[in-house]
Amino acid sequence: MITVSIASANDYKIIQEIAYQTWPETYGAILSKEQLEFMLDAFYSVSALNDNVVSKGHHFLLAKEDDVVLGFASYEHNYQRNNRTRIHKIYVLPKTQGKGIGNTLISHIEKLGIENKSTALSLNVNRFNSAYTFYQKKGFVVIEEVNIEIGHGYLMEDYVMEKQL
Repeated sequence: MITVSIASANDYKIIQEIAYQTWPETYGAILSKEQLEFMLDAFYSVSALNDNVVSKGHHFLLAKEDDVVLGFASYEHNYQRNNRTRIHKIYVLPKTQGKGIGNTLISHIEKLGIENKSTALSLNVNRFNSAYTFYQKKGFVVIEEVNIEIGHGYLMEDYVMEKQL
């Protein structure tokens, strides 16, 4: 059975390990090796993860089966001072995808959003990421296309998606 627990700073290492295993398979055909490395370093250093929690109000969750962490997610309530819960990150180890772990994480965040009286869940997904169809099946719709400059000449080409609660 998949369980969801709250992550702490002590869990940053496992979050990093999952990101470093997941990103090459998820983005390897979409991004250059250099951009992939740049983004992993920028988004998953201990200081970046800590800043997400301390300064930006992100909350991290771990998905486990038999006490083995198989994925993680992060979310933020009242995103940009709007009545939305934002899913910032959601990654599941490639070898365990298709077991319902992503569904469990999204359902858990949806429940938390409802408890927070959010009107919607929102997230960004790379326009070329196959997870786009997963989010559609979960009820998310594209509300905008964005290109986000992240430094070193790199660009995130994303869909902004929302699901009404």
